Amino acid sequence: MRTAISFKTINRLAVPATIAGIAEPVLSITDTAIVGNIPEYGVESLAAVGIVGSFLSMLIWILGQTRSAISAIVSQYLGAGKIREVASLPAQAIYFNVVLSLVILLSTFFVAEGIFKLFNAQGRILSFCVSYYKIRVWGFPLTLFVFAVMGIFRGLQNTYWPMLIALVGAGLNIILDIILVYGIPDILEPLYLEGAAWASLIAQAVMAVMALILLSRKTDISLRIKFPLNPEFRRLVGMTFNLFVRTVALNLTLILAVREATALGDQYIGAHTIAINLWLFAAFFIDGYGAAGNIMGGRLLGARDYEGLWKLMKKICLYGVMVSVVLLISGFVFYESLGDLFSNDKIVLDTFYSIFYLVMIVLPINAIAFVLDGLFKGLGEMRFLRNVLIVATGLGFIPSLFLGKYLNWGLHGVWIAITVWMLIRGLALVWKFNQKFRPLLQKG
Repeated sequence: MRTAISFKTINRLAVPATIAGIAEPVLSITDTAIVGNIPEYGVESLAAVGIVGSFLSMLIWILGQTRSAISAIVSQYLGAGKIREVASLPAQAIYFNVVLSLVILLSTFFVAEGIFKLFNAQGRILSFCVSYYKIRVWGFPLTLFVFAVMGIFRGLQNTYWPMLIALVGAGLNIILDIILVYGIPDILEPLYLEGAAWASLIAQAVMAVMALILLSRKTDISLRIKFPLNPEFRRLVGMTFNLFVRTVALNLTLILAVREATALGDQYIGAHTIAINLWLFAAFFIDGYGAAGNIMGGRLLGARDYEGLWKLMKKICLYGVMVSVVLLISGFVFYESLGDLFSNDKIVLDTFYSIFYLVMIVLPINAIAFVLDGLFKGLGEMRFLRNVLIVATGLGFIPSLFLGKYLNWGLHGVWIAITVWMLIRGLALVWKFNQKFRPLLQKG
């Protein structure tokens, strides 16, 4: 049975995937907006959230790549009609991921101060970073477990349950942020920055429990680990390793950006924190079509439906660009209102407004890169994705960043370097898809 490549079919997967995908940036944005308005040391608290958020995102993205590998393998086997052959794989992958996350957690927990000194954090900002991190980091294994379960659902062509998990988690986080950060008169004292950390941790725990319940009740997938290892486990580890290296390159970009912004001063890291959170929100929003490409692309490849695959690529790119244009226009319409959500410090806001247009104009380029990135993950092209990120970071972002520093472009230089980075990624993926799949389409 051929998979229908229609607006309805794509959006049935893309819309819930978009809602699920923006859960993590919504958590970060909520922390940023509420913490940025704390009456005592708001700028320092905002800077700490930005620095810790960047580091945690790095850890989550590096170790969370099992989600994409599981989704790709399960969807390809589903398309080939051989899903039973990988029934034991998800449990093995989840246990591997969670154990690895605990090792990383324990190895960073006791050296947190040294880690954030590498980000140029000093004084009160450094102290805030450590206290915030030592609470939030316990949600790290929970988040990776949720990501792995979402990968299983995606492989089974289901984005509804991941959406439900994400909605509950994001909604709970917002409510708890308001209560714990600002407190309740005569009932609960304000916890300020630590309250934001506890809100995120509790929300992540609830999401993990929901994921466990839904997986056990809504699928035939068992979390009981079985041996020997599934024949596809080695391939999964290889795909995950390539994505691991890729994500290291990706996060090197984000870390260097944060480091340079921090070195410029408190107002610059505050402004950069607002900008990067909005950039990530837009990225995950657009990535809903990347998720649809990931899910459907793997199934089409498994069924060897190259005509459908070509049609899918064109449609998801078109829809992704359309969404990015809507976001771009919205960003300029609400240019100043968006900044007011995150901070009441005039110096931070003026700095943010000076570079926000760079965040907006790159969105259509981002759309192509993010959508094709998701499609390539579904196709199992992890090695090429790895190589693209290494080249884009090493030959695009880093030289551009240090050129901007040399020319004293300040925060503008950081965001120009990010734009160059995204342009290289998008162009490389368009070239590769045409090179590999157009000949297969012609043969078919």
